[in-house]
Amino acid sequence: MKIAFVGKGGSGKTTLSSLFIRHLAANEAHVVAVDADINQHLGAALGLDEREAAALPAMGAQLPLIKNYLRGSNPRIASAETMIKTTPPGEGSRLLSVSEDNPVYDACARTVRLDDGEIRLMATGPFSESDLGVACYHSKVGAVELCLNHLVDGPDEYVVVDMTAGSDSFASGMFTRFDMTFLVAEPTRKGVSVYRQYKEYARDFGVALKVVGNKVQNEDDLEFLRAEVGDDLLIGVGQSDWVRTMEKGRPAPFELLEADNRMALQALQNAAEDSYALRDWERYTRQMVHFHLKNAESWGNEKTGADLAAQVDPAFVLQEHRAEADAAQPA
Repeated sequence: MKIAFVGKGGSGKTTLSSLFIRHLAANEAHVVAVDADINQHLGAALGLDEREAAALPAMGAQLPLIKNYLRGSNPRIASAETMIKTTPPGEGSRLLSVSEDNPVYDACARTVRLDDGEIRLMATGPFSESDLGVACYHSKVGAVELCLNHLVDGPDEYVVVDMTAGSDSFASGMFTRFDMTFLVAEPTRKGVSVYRQYKEYARDFGVALKVVGNKVQNEDDLEFLRAEVGDDLLIGVGQSDWVRTMEKGRPAPFELLEADNRMALQALQNAAEDSYALRDWERYTRQMVHFHLKNAESWGNEKTGADLAAQVDPAFVLQEHRAEADAAQPA
C-alpha cells in the first residue's frame, strides 16, 4: 500500500508517520519510507543522529539514474532526458517493487534498523540556499512521483511518504498516487483548514482520505474535529511521554509506547489494509496519464522539446502481476 501523511506545518505529521513506520516494522511488514517534506526530519524521527540524517542520499540528485533505470526499453521514450516527473510507464519500462534490490534503491535508499525490524529510508533532499532563485521544491519531489508511477506493491508492502506541508502536492498529480492519505490535524480552525483544501481538491479523483486528530487533550477536542470533518475522522491521538523522550534523543524501546497510541497506530494500519481491497489499477493508470498530459501541455513539451503525449502507451495498465514480468528484464 502507498500511504501519504499530510498536514500543515507543526501538525505532527512527521512524528505520526515515523510512529506508523515503526509500528509496521514491528508487525513485520516490508516498508519503504520516503521523506518528501521540504524540512527533512523523518530520519531524525526514526532515530538517526544528525550525521546519519545528513548522509542520506538525495533522490533529486539521482534523478538521471532514476530516469535511465525506469525508462528500460520503452520504445515510446526517446531518451531519459525527455522523461518528466509525471511520465507513465509502458511496455518495456522497468517497474519497482518494495522488497526487491535494484539500482534506484542502491543509490537512493539506506537501511534503518529499528527496535523490531528494519526499513528502507529515502529522502528527496533538503531545499538549500543554493536552490533559491533557480529551483523549486516541486522538482525535488518529482523524483518521488516518478518512482511512485513505476511502483507495483502488494499486500503487506508499504511505501509511507511524509509529504511536504500544506497543499503543495496538488501542483502535480502526486496526491492521486496513494491508496490512503492520512491528514494530521490539530483540533483548531487552522488545524482543519488544510483538510478542507485536500477534500476539495481530491473530491473528483476518488482519493481515500482519513483525518488523524493530533494533540487531542479531551473529549471536547474530539467533538470539535467530528463537527468539522465528520466521518473522515479516523482516530484522535493525545500527548505521548514516549515521543517526548524520543525527541530529547533518549528513546525508550518502542514496545513501551502508550497502549492508547499503539491502538491508534493499529487503527491506521487497519484503514490502510481496508483501502487495499478497493484498489483500482485501471483508474490509477488513467489518472497517471491524465496528469501527465496536463503537465506535458502546460510546460513539459516546451521544456523537453518533445511531444510528451507520445509517451503514453494506451494499452498499458499498471498492476501487480507486472512486477514478476519486469523482474526478468536485465538491470
